[in-house]
Amino acid sequence: MPPVFAPPVPLPYALPSSCEGYQLAMPNSAFAAKIVRDFVGALLRTGAHAGLADDARLCVSEVVSNVYCHTRSELVRVEVLVGREEVAVHVTNDHTGPLPEPLVRPEGEGGRGLLVVNGLAASWGSSTRKVKARRTKTVWFVLTESDTESDCRVGAAEPGKEMRPDAAPAPAPAPAPR
Repeated sequence: MPPVFAPPVPLPYALPSSCEGYQLAMPNSAFAAKIVRDFVGALLRTGAHAGLADDARLCVSEVVSNVYCHTRSELVRVEVLVGREEVAVHVTNDHTGPLPEPLVRPEGEGGRGLLVVNGLAASWGSSTRKVKARRTKTVWFVLTESDTESDCRVGAAEPGKEMRPDAAPAPAPAPAPR
């Protein structure tokens, strides 16, 4: 699935009543990926999304590792939005560099983290926005339990289409006839 580059919904998120939101902020250190991986894994394994825990742990670990390896951000902020049939994860840092993109040629020794996210997530993307006096960068991904439309789609847009911060997500296309 191609990445979707869309701005995240401004904080505080307007969550549907059936979604729960969890946040974690920590210093950007070599231990951040493990801490976030364990946080997300425990969160999903104790709830209704135990089947998504391993994929979520891998994806969030890759994204947080990218923050550590490629930015000088002092903090990493993670928000996990849990809906009935999907989980959305936002990883935000204060680095002003370019938005991440998966490598075109993945033969090298590193740089395949976003390809992993692309392969596991139903959708993902990245965005920047100005918060007070600083600029933030967010990489988000959505993991789903099923192909049905969910009530917790935050920041998602159709693949290949950018979504404005004030726009609602596009309705899901009707299933193809069999």
